[in-house]
Amino acid sequence: QVQLVESGGGLVQAGGSLRLSCAASGGTFSSYGMGWFRLAPGKEREFVADISPLGGRTYYADSVKGRFTISRDNAKNTVYLQMNSLKPEDTAVYYCARRLALQSYGSPGSYDYWGQGTQVTVSP
Repeated sequence: QVQLVESGGGLVQAGGSLRLSCAASGGTFSSYGMGWFRLAPGKEREFVADISPLGGRTYYADSVKGRFTISRDNAKNTVYLQMNSLKPEDTAVYYCARRLALQSYGSPGSYDYWGQGTQVTVSP
């Protein structure tokens, strides 16, 4: 059974930074792409970033491009999301998810396992 556990969320002022982590257990971590999504109150779940199994390709939503960086350490079975220049509109619960093999990134249906989420709150 695959488990994903996020950590690193919190309260930060606008312009600040946070680093989220997602630790995976079960399965073969290095065989799967991994993604980050977020869910804000009153909004639909939004794709944030994705990384290929070996880390060679990364993809970002336009809203976070240039501010967020996704990375992974396959030796530690962990994927990260470095978030810089945070804005109040980045406030959301952030989830990591495992991408199904041969599925394209970005669509929630392309991901099979999800973490429980970690809250990120950015104050003005």
